[in-house]
Amino acid sequence: MTVSFHDQVIGILPKLRVQALALTRNRAAAEDLVQDAVCNALAAQNSFAPGTNFAAWMHRILRNRFISDLRKKRDTTDIDDMPASFLATNAPHEDRIVLKDLDAALARLPDDQREALVLGVLEGMSYQELADIAGCAVGTAKSRVFRARRQLEAWMTGEEHVGNERLKAQAAALRRKLSQQDSQNASKAV
Repeated sequence: MTVSFHDQVIGILPKLRVQALALTRNRAAAEDLVQDAVCNALAAQNSFAPGTNFAAWMHRILRNRFISDLRKKRDTTDIDDMPASFLATNAPHEDRIVLKDLDAALARLPDDQREALVLGVLEGMSYQELADIAGCAVGTAKSRVFRARRQLEAWMTGEEHVGNERLKAQAAALRRKLSQQDSQNASKAV
């Protein structure tokens, strides 16, 4: 039994939301992006070849829509803008610091590496699917995920790559800023 086009669209929506959130880093913008991508897909459903990879086709539409929107708003959009409530948690103090560090580290990754890491690790996509979505070779997709993991690990453990003094200085400044914010928040709470 074949699954209808609309059923496939409905089934892929949660994964599209994750990808859109990774790209936009804003819930409202992510929902708008998913809606626009689905509208594009519905308008172009006759161009989809049944039996091919529907998920890759949809993710590619979403990614292309994101890029098109960025080009239209290039002067007015800051894609590094993320609401503080995105990582809201009731975890202990140390967990909040780690989440802030991770959020900052993810934001520092190049867009292609961040997208590959989110889709490959969180969504569990294969390297072939990542390559299809990004329009690159499988080896390039593997390399992006590897470099993103390695860089995040270095930033999170404080072991910057040798010879990269600029990144070391940025990491130290980020730690100082987060420490100052936490001190200010603790003094306000007392």
